Amino acid sequence: MANFLYIAGYVLIGLLLRRSRQFPQNTGQILNAYVIYVALPALVLQKIPALTFGKELLFPALIPWLLLALTVPVVLWVAKWRQWSRTTTGAMLIVIPLGNTSFVGFPMIEAFFGAEGIPYALLYDQLGSFFILSIYATIIAAVYSHSEGEQAQRPAAKTIAWKIIKFPPFVALVAAFALRSFTYPDVMQNFIDSLAVTLVPVIMVAVGFQLRFRLPQEDRGPLVWALVLKLGLMPLVALLMLWGFGLEQLAVQVTIMEAAMPAMISAGALAIMAGLAPTLSAAVVGYGVLFCFVTLPLWYFILQTLQGL
Repeated sequence: MANFLYIAGYVLIGLLLRRSRQFPQNTGQILNAYVIYVALPALVLQKIPALTFGKELLFPALIPWLLLALTVPVVLWVAKWRQWSRTTTGAMLIVIPLGNTSFVGFPMIEAFFGAEGIPYALLYDQLGSFFILSIYATIIAAVYSHSEGEQAQRPAAKTIAWKIIKFPPFVALVAAFALRSFTYPDVMQNFIDSLAVTLVPVIMVAVGFQLRFRLPQEDRGPLVWALVLKLGLMPLVALLMLWGFGLEQLAVQVTIMEAAMPAMISAGALAIMAGLAPTLSAAVVGYGVLFCFVTLPLWYFILQTLQGL
């Protein structure tokens, strides 16, 4: 509970910093860049070498892809039923399947499960969310950002591959696996630890700084659908898929909780940059972060309760 309150406090600090107008408008992006280039790679180098290989590693690696395959048809069906515009449909196809499994996920997983849960969260994020963002979300943005009569230009496979290869947390992930048998010198280990510990406060201050809640009337229906699917249906499906593998396993619990995370900030940013319902995309991210302070403890309580049955 103390860690959870700390996270809420960091978000509040971010909100207050933005309202103070003493910081530039791109402060959130700058803090995000620090996390991506420094703090998150340090966390990867700190946690992954201690990871014990086993079949449980398949849970965080595969579940995000299975959820993507199940979520996309549902979003398309709802879009057709509710007669959403092309831009709204494209935005929902990006922000609903992709969870905030790093910027919100890592601090929340650490709050609920301690440092032992972080390696599984890292695998869920890097092998699932990040690849889905880099490949699937990029293609959706390219296709849906064009009008009906235009020819959509999909990004080249070489461009996507290069984007993945040079992404700092992914580079750190590869290096961490390569260095599993190597023991860091004490000075190096302490340096990595000192950088990794900055991840949670910097991430959550950045999240608070970027929260936006304004929304026009026509976007409220899609917002409700997005929140229900992202915060309710996706973790429920993950729970049902993993039930038979034993809910007492830490890897299973972390995977389900990662599936319950709100919409990814980077996915919202991608949809906004592609011109796909910018206000709605920002609202799904903002309201998702707000409501997850209620839904995540609820899912954690459900998991702990089901273990005793």
